[in-house]
Amino acid sequence: SESYGGLSFMPQSFFVSVFLGEATRASLKVSEEKVEDNMTLQNNFSTGSNMKHVSSTLTGLRQRRVISNSSIYQAENIELYENLSPAGRLASQGDLVDFAKKKKSVFRGSKRPGKLRSIVSSSELEEAFLVGDSLLGPEDVAILLQAGLASSMKGSTVVQLNQRMLLDLMASQPRIFAVAVLAEIGTPGGDGNTRGLTSALMALLDLDQSSFTEFHRLDMHELLESWLPGLKIPRREDYLAGGRWARQSYYSAVFGVAQNILEDAEVYLAFKGHIQRVRHNAEKDPIPTAKEINSSSIQNNLSNAESDDNIGISINVSSFSDSSKLTTAIKKAKKKIEEADNEGAKAIESLKETKQTTKECNACASATKQYENAFKACADVLQLDKLSFHADWFKRFYRRNYDALMVKSVYDNVMNGDDEVREWLGKLREASTKNHEGSMEADKNLSFFDEPNQLNEQDLILEIINLIFFDKFERESIRQDPLVRLLISNPPGNYNFTIVSAMGVITEGSKGLELESALKRLKKERNVDTIRADTGTARSFEYNASKIE
Repeated sequence: SESYGGLSFMPQSFFVSVFLGEATRASLKVSEEKVEDNMTLQNNFSTGSNMKHVSSTLTGLRQRRVISNSSIYQAENIELYENLSPAGRLASQGDLVDFAKKKKSVFRGSKRPGKLRSIVSSSELEEAFLVGDSLLGPEDVAILLQAGLASSMKGSTVVQLNQRMLLDLMASQPRIFAVAVLAEIGTPGGDGNTRGLTSALMALLDLDQSSFTEFHRLDMHELLESWLPGLKIPRREDYLAGGRWARQSYYSAVFGVAQNILEDAEVYLAFKGHIQRVRHNAEKDPIPTAKEINSSSIQNNLSNAESDDNIGISINVSSFSDSSKLTTAIKKAKKKIEEADNEGAKAIESLKETKQTTKECNACASATKQYENAFKACADVLQLDKLSFHADWFKRFYRRNYDALMVKSVYDNVMNGDDEVREWLGKLREASTKNHEGSMEADKNLSFFDEPNQLNEQDLILEIINLIFFDKFERESIRQDPLVRLLISNPPGNYNFTIVSAMGVITEGSKGLELESALKRLKKERNVDTIRADTGTARSFEYNASKIE
């Protein structure tokens, strides 16, 4: 939308013309076919046919585009009227209101494109949100329209023809389509820009139409007012010396119109945000789940069908996809988890007796090795079925790992003195000694975490668990879990991925300082890069999504 670029880009503008011509022709053809079909239905209905009268939303819009000019409706001028483009017909509407009030319908039942149709009441139009049927969407039209407005060769016939075809395309669509195009110009990337829309409106009102004959030139003020009912488009001559509003600013007047357009476009922007949501499945579709669960359900149905009480019931056995590889992998993973838990329980008992740390205890090293084998077995299951974590046994083990890593992270921060975690836990302990029965009673010594190296490792772990988990039963379950108590870390080494942070939606965008020290440690220890997207508070989905992208 910067510019056509001068002479060197003229071939491109010719190709744009061809593309726009085909898009406009195809879109208008679809509209005319729908109008003809609807008129056939109206004729059948009026002649007593049993065919049900069906009027599409788009047909209702076409009926709204009634041109009401008594001089044009005269027999000798009808052919002249039919030669007008959609934008030309719409721009002529302002001079012909009187005739529309006298005639309820004109040429009803005509199958000839361009003939006039019955008027639809404004109340019917206000109730429906009309969606266009153009091959180009509002954003596409806005980009192409801006390219023409910014062209350095506005006097070129090609540029003017392109602009006229875009206006014809807009005029053939519902009113909200034109509002949406203007909104797209005023919200580049989802970021509201009233000044940009003001400049575009001023350029549009002064559109160069020198390549067209006087009869086919558009009154852009009338055209815009037909798309923006209730708004009066300022005319430049009224703000010049001797004009009606000579003491006022023409720019300010257009700026006010731009503000109203963006307010009117809020419905479109909400609609656009709704239809842009990615839905891989419809609501009526079954919820995707693990193959293991589906296989169990099918197997139960198959067993019921084979019972004496269900003889004759047919089951689609082809849908039974109980892969032998997946079954073997699941059995192996469950066995590895059980073996690791048994070894871990022994390791915890050994720690209680010897008062050693997990790094010093041989039983802990053996249990850690067993858990690592269980991790690998679960990864093999996930490789065969991406939704295997929906299975109950997998979810339980996944949550245990999550809790274990959280406790491990807090423990490391306490030992290393990171991010004022010691002070945070000290405050939590001070407040929780009155509420948590499991918390160590040490009212006189509230600086429990100031010297963690002097504490027993397991005692420190238990105290962390007591403080960061609220539910009593959950705390007790985690306290007894060897996976948590063994402080198993992620495999050492660098990790090949990048974090994109969008926390700026509530803070300072790319200048935010959230988790700054933690992300620096992550870069140092794991070589993981972090990119802070320049998202903004209260910005639109499109704006923040463009910054993240």
